[in-house]
Formats: sequence, structure tokens, C-alpha cells
Amino acid sequence: MSKTALLICGALGKEVKAIVDGHGWDVDVYGVPAMHHFYPKKIVEAVERRLAELAPRYRQVVVVYGDCGTAGALDPVAARYGAVQLSGPHCYEMFAGADFARIADERPATFFLTDWLVRNFERAVVRGLGLDRYPELKPVYFQNYTDLLYLEQFADERLVDKAREIAEYLGLPLEVRHTGLNALETRLAKLVEAA
Repeated sequence: MSKTALLICGALGKEVKAIVDGHGWDVDVYGVPAMHHFYPKKIVEAVERRLAELAPRYRQVVVVYGDCGTAGALDPVAARYGAVQLSGPHCYEMFAGADFARIADERPATFFLTDWLVRNFERAVVRGLGLDRYPELKPVYFQNYTDLLYLEQFADERLVDKAREIAEYLGLPLEVRHTGLNALETRLAKLVEAA
């Protein structure tokens, strides 16, 4: 039992793979569906099930999640299985880094996008919120947002074009900010290298 396992949110798959490959880590990666974010209790339940499987097989399991709306419920689950968890409230903060708190204070009505959310907007937001069946709900859900901030992890003009389509769909001005992997990489490196 010498390996480290990463238990990741499915919305961070591409980013975590890039970090793992870039550092050359010998780790095994397991995912939990990103769509559980609609029901944070499902995140906790799925992470607990996976930790019950993985903890006996690995020297260290790193839970690659922020709090993600679980109201602190992930912390005791990770502790119960001896796993370590990334710090932070969610991936938006991990990508925006130290700027996130300032952005949230200055622009509290901002809707954030990540690469994953841009790629999966139709499935996660439109169908996930039922806007395909009940389009009249769109102004109800989005009426209080003032702008759209795309925190771009990987430079990809196709995703920027898709973000523009999303901005048009939502009727919001778009700002694209290239963040790279920022605090996600720093925090993950600290935990994996300590393991």
C-alpha cells in the first residue's frame, strides 16, 4: 500500500490530469460526477462511498473538492477515512485565486463560468435547471445577475466563442479572464507532495 489516490470532482478532470501530468505524479485518479453540485448532499454521499472503497487500498487519499455547497459536511467525512481535502469554498475561488474575494465583494451579482461549465452549459444549466422545458424560468433564475465572468483555465478560442454564446443567451456582458490552474495546482501540489 504505497500509492496516493486522488478523489476528484468530475468538473476538475481535465485540470487535475494536466496538473498530475505536469508534475509527473504516480497517483491513481477517481471521479465523482460533477452534476452532484445541484444536490450537494449527493457530493457528500458519493465521496463517502468512494472513500470507503479507496481508504483501505491507499496510503493517502486526497479529496479534490472545495466545500462546494456542502456546508462543511465533507470535512468530517474526509477525516473519518484519514483523507486530506483541498482547502477553499469551490473551484471558482481556486481558479481566481486571491482575486476571488475582491471580485465577489466588488461584483456580487457575477455569474461565473469555468472551462467545464462552458463545455457543459447546455447539460448542466439549461437542461439541469429545466430551461429547455420551461424557458420562462430563465429571467427568474438570472434576473439578478449583472455580468458573466469566464475564468478560463486553458486558452481555447472555441470555448471563448461558446462563452460568448452563453453571454448572449443570458443577456449579460462577458469578461474572459485567463486564470490557468492557479490555487488549484498550488494546493493540490502541497497535499500530494506531502503524501
